[in-house]
Amino acid sequence: MSLQLGVCYYPEHWPEDMWESDAQRMKALGIKQVRIGEFAWSRIEPSPGEFRWEWLDRAIKVLAEQGLEVVMCTPTATPPKWLIDRHDDVLAVDANGRARAFGSRRHYDFSSDSYFKESQRIVQLLGERYGKHPAITAWQVDNEYGCHHTVVSYSASAQRRFRLWLQARYGDIAALNTAWGTVFWSMEYRSFEEIDAPIGTVTEAHPAHRLDYRRFASDEVVRYNRMQVEILRAHAPGRVMVHNFMQMFVEFDHYSVAADLDVASWDSYPLGAMEEMWFAPEIKARWLRTGHPDFASFNHDLYRGMSAQPFWVMEQQPGPVNWAQWNPSPLPGMVRLWSWEAFAHGAGCVSYFRWRQVPFGQEQMHAGLNRPDNVLDVGGAEAACVAQEISLVEQAAGALAQPRGKVALLFDYTAKWLFEIHHQGADFHYPRVVFEYYSALRSLGLDVDIVPLHAALDGYAMIVVPPLPIIPDDLPARLQSSGAQVVLGPRSGSKTVSLQIPANLPPGPLQSILPLRVWRVESMRPNVSEPVQCGDQSGQAHHWRDLIETDAGVDTVATFGDGHPAILRYQRVHYLASVFDAGLTRDYFEQVACSAGLNPQRLPETLRLNRRGGLTFAFNYADAPCAVPHANGASFLVGAAELAPQGVAIYRQAEQ
Repeated sequence: MSLQLGVCYYPEHWPEDMWESDAQRMKALGIKQVRIGEFAWSRIEPSPGEFRWEWLDRAIKVLAEQGLEVVMCTPTATPPKWLIDRHDDVLAVDANGRARAFGSRRHYDFSSDSYFKESQRIVQLLGERYGKHPAITAWQVDNEYGCHHTVVSYSASAQRRFRLWLQARYGDIAALNTAWGTVFWSMEYRSFEEIDAPIGTVTEAHPAHRLDYRRFASDEVVRYNRMQVEILRAHAPGRVMVHNFMQMFVEFDHYSVAADLDVASWDSYPLGAMEEMWFAPEIKARWLRTGHPDFASFNHDLYRGMSAQPFWVMEQQPGPVNWAQWNPSPLPGMVRLWSWEAFAHGAGCVSYFRWRQVPFGQEQMHAGLNRPDNVLDVGGAEAACVAQEISLVEQAAGALAQPRGKVALLFDYTAKWLFEIHHQGADFHYPRVVFEYYSALRSLGLDVDIVPLHAALDGYAMIVVPPLPIIPDDLPARLQSSGAQVVLGPRSGSKTVSLQIPANLPPGPLQSILPLRVWRVESMRPNVSEPVQCGDQSGQAHHWRDLIETDAGVDTVATFGDGHPAILRYQRVHYLASVFDAGLTRDYFEQVACSAGLNPQRLPETLRLNRRGGLTFAFNYADAPCAVPHANGASFLVGAAELAPQGVAIYRQAEQ
């Protein structure tokens, strides 16, 4: 597949006499694909049953006449006011019993029967009208599922459907009572009809109840997405089905949703993410105008691992955004760097948000490729540069094969929900630990595949499993048979599927390949750490400790200051009993990578490398030039042996 650039466009926001010029300029800039329609329901159907398709017909025609491919979106993320007024069950309900009001977006409940039917209706009509249109090559279903904390609803509709979900899962109420352990605090139920949503309780609701409610809410997203995809596949045969997921968003199981799609795409806003996520103030300041060197890459590798076809970036940040607490401007060169970084990780398309900055509404401070006065902005000029460089790379290298790493990082959405419900330590944060593991691997110059628990593991030399409380029954045997070096994070195997402590103690099923037992745990305050000694290397442990007893043959590789084991090894399986500082984590991963026969290469914190299709990609996040590794005799398609600040180099190494 060729590499493509796209853009998000909103013809309904602009006078119609601008459309043709916009389309011509898109084509001249190097845009191939244009996304439209995801928020246009009120323009398509301004009143119930009153349809105005003509403006959309003309917009598609204008784009098609310039040879641009159209990604048509279903507009279900923004139901119009008349629909909300007609159906009082459409709005989601928060944990305090308040309906989420009309006036922004994503104001619907996945469990609402009325909205499910209204969504079926509008998607059916769109599919019938545009499904076979030759210019429309892909369909985006809805927009950013779950944005603004909208996955979980506590409405009457959700409660009713939750009871049905429980009945399907457990079969009879006695099985549920046993699985949940409702004998505790006299919470035994006589029927599924007695079970309410897990909110409003005097103290925290039963953890197994809460975990099942999160599973249920995730399945509701899967159900809703599948409904739209099935309708569109019937009316738009051969078209690509896609949804735009969000960065490091873990409130529903994306693997289950992506299973019904052709392409997993995501919306990449590296600077907004830095401001809104867990990073410490000094880290945010360090990467203020570039984003963390591993953050966008993490999401690229995550979505590549769930996409049947090459993943897309559906929205690429082109300048300052509007939605973070502070919104810095990217350094010159970063839009180009982010674009090439996506392609290096396997993207088939990078689409910029948006064509032109809009002068009204909630997003008027969000930059586009063009300024509000229609002058090309910095991001637009860098996108044009990327388009020219794509031609050079494809002429020299042809179509690029998908990347494949020798390191697998297992990722699990349920783990996040469980640790949030049963945290035991307030700052034990699953996404943060996963990211720190990933960043340590990338700092060693290793290409990483982020994969689900059910993924095939053959062919990997090293498999890293961040804290994984619930172990699938077949996972230990698959880890063993992979032949890889396996690293397991703390708290792995600590719970059963119904959120109970395993009868044989943690790590539960993993004891078949790792003969040890966690007999006690402790969490540590943020201002407390425990020293760790690992051979000649020392470090600090944070957040958590597993206290462990072992069988014969298990080696203690590192110890805490009080003598308890900190890292243990049994044959090819390694167990980390805590969350370690970045230096110790990297050092130990480097040892394991060497044991796995890999060739780890410590990189400066500002330099990252990728391999795809026989090419090496180098990215410089620094404000000073740096040397490209192994550049002697290399053939450069883009850039040179000295990498400029915020620079990109693409080259073929001499030995290749």
